[in-house]
Amino acid sequence: MACERITQKDWYKILGAKPSDSPAELKRKYQKLALLYHPDKQKEDVPAGEVEERVQRFIEIDQAWKILGNEETKKEYDLQQREDHLTNEWPLHAQIYLEDMSWNEDEQCYTLSCRCGGNYTVFKSETKDISLVCCDTCSLVVEILQ
Repeated sequence: MACERITQKDWYKILGAKPSDSPAELKRKYQKLALLYHPDKQKEDVPAGEVEERVQRFIEIDQAWKILGNEETKKEYDLQQREDHLTNEWPLHAQIYLEDMSWNEDEQCYTLSCRCGGNYTVFKSETKDISLVCCDTCSLVVEILQ
C-alpha cells in the first residue's frame, strides 16, 4: 500500500520546533503557541481581519500538534521530510526492487553495490518504512520499489 502524504507544510516551523526536540519540548512549544493564539484568549480590541489570521494560525498550530504529538504520525512525517529532502538534494541513481538486492542473513539486511564501490543498505526492520537509500560512500541514491 502506498503511503500517502500527510502534508507539504513544515509542521516543525509552525511550532517553532526542531525534529530533534523531545516530545516534552514539542508539547511545551505547542501549549505556549496554543495559549497565545487560542480564539478564547484574544483581546476584544483586535481588528476583525487580524482575528481571522489568528484563528487560522491557531488551526495550523493545532494541526501541527496532531501530527508531531503522536509518535506514529510524527515518524511518518519525519520519513516523508527525509525522503523529500533526499529527492531534492541528491541525484537518484536507480529504481530497484528489494528482492533484487542481496540478502545478508547474518546482518539481517539487503545490500546493493554502487557504481562507486560503496553499498546501499536496507535493514530488515526498515523495509516497510524506507523508499530512498543513500550510498554509504558517494552521494547517489536508489529508490526502493515495493
